[in-house]
Amino acid sequence: MKDSYIVSSDKKQLNIDVIHHFLCFHSYWAKGITKEIVQKSIDHSALCFGVYKVSDDQLEQIGFARVISDLSTFAYLADVFILPDYRGIGLSKKLIKNIIEHPELNHIRRAMLATKDAHQLYEKFGFKQISDTNLFMELKKN
Repeated sequence: MKDSYIVSSDKKQLNIDVIHHFLCFHSYWAKGITKEIVQKSIDHSALCFGVYKVSDDQLEQIGFARVISDLSTFAYLADVFILPDYRGIGLSKKLIKNIIEHPELNHIRRAMLATKDAHQLYEKFGFKQISDTNLFMELKKN
């Protein structure tokens, strides 16, 4: 049987160990993050998406993203990743397409994200550089 891949927004299917391991040890944005903080971030995000390899009726989590949102006007896309062994086969595009088309996000006026190296991916879905950076401010803690 050939492997297939699915994207799900069911938080109950998420494998916190896979998510924490990638974020803590392999991401540039969350190095050293604790499992407790990862769990809290998932619990308090409006939507979370898992990417799963399906083989022999087993689900193996191979990707993740979460959306911080009021589900009305604003959304922030965070913690997006596909495990290295599964990159280059279109799964990040499949993940972002599922997020952009999710019915809970239909009324969003502005969606934002931060990336160091995936601009081309997000541009395919309509994301652009911030046109008026004077509108935005940040408060960095730690």
